[in-house]
Amino acid sequence: MIKFLDLQKINFLHQQEIEERILNTFRSGWYLLGNEVKNFEQNLAQYIGVKNAIGVANGLDALRLIFRAYIELSVMQKGDEVLVPANTYIASILALSDNGLVPVLVEPDINTYNIDITKIEEKITSKTKAILIVHLYGRVVFSESLRTLAQKYNLKIVEDNAQAIGATWQGIKSGNLGDAAGFSFYPGKNLGALGDAGAVTTNDDVLAECIRALANYGSKQKYVNIYKGLNSRLDEIQAAVLDVKLKYIDAENEQRRQIAHRYIQEIKNEKIILPQLPFNTAEHVWHLFVIRTANRDRLQSNLADNSIQTLIHYPIPPHLQESYKELGFEKTSFTISEDIANTCLSLPIWPGMDSQHVTSVIEALNN
Repeated sequence: MIKFLDLQKINFLHQQEIEERILNTFRSGWYLLGNEVKNFEQNLAQYIGVKNAIGVANGLDALRLIFRAYIELSVMQKGDEVLVPANTYIASILALSDNGLVPVLVEPDINTYNIDITKIEEKITSKTKAILIVHLYGRVVFSESLRTLAQKYNLKIVEDNAQAIGATWQGIKSGNLGDAAGFSFYPGKNLGALGDAGAVTTNDDVLAECIRALANYGSKQKYVNIYKGLNSRLDEIQAAVLDVKLKYIDAENEQRRQIAHRYIQEIKNEKIILPQLPFNTAEHVWHLFVIRTANRDRLQSNLADNSIQTLIHYPIPPHLQESYKELGFEKTSFTISEDIANTCLSLPIWPGMDSQHVTSVIEALNN
């Protein structure tokens, strides 16, 4: 069986270091808001190139806290609109609606699967306060025109960087392109914990201070609560694991690029639409390698018969989810997002994946 993702093999690459750090954390007797979290936050901030990194419980909370902080700081208010790609994972949308903000969906570019920057301005209204960009599948979405657009309308740019840690745009890492960024360290991510974990990065000291307090029950000082906060703290054990793995993220992303290059060069089936290779390869860290075909379900079944696991990211776009029926998304046509949802298939790609397994996937697709 060729697994879609083999977390055991990925984590066993760093087994000794991880076990040592976990044991040290266990023996320390300090399991929350300790040195492991501080070390990881400092190292993550340095890696991304930002002033502040705040560890939180998960990727959804990272985005929730960014927008909650903007509301607390009176940058936004409930009822404001945030532009967001129509084909993103539901967490991007949940972070907005959970804060009483209104998600406004923008179709993606069919060639990159990221938000179509040329379609953003037509969606901006007097209520628009931010653009939530999602570096989907590990590919950066950014441009000078996006930055200019945000400045023109005084909009915040928030990055959903759950899938693209290590990717760069003109030498700047994702997570340092906008005003703030949310990270997920779900086990299957390029930088994955051994459970749920997340982080926020920003160069805005005031925003960072607010987020840090909000994530700790709304408190900067114990028993003194300045906000109606929540409990969303990165624990010491997950921080220790992530700090070990952060040292290897660039090398592991490069392994993903090498597999992606093989897929693009060697898959020759004309019925399969392959993802585009960016001109600057550093702009993509290939969290997912997503192909498209009109015969997606048949292909997935055939690959399963050949002992090759695949997944669909994502079979139901947000506008067709029952949970957002009250917003009337389903009355609007998002044909590009629906086409992607109906034809996409994610192939195995992960650091440590055996070269012969890559060959087997390619041969199965070509046959």
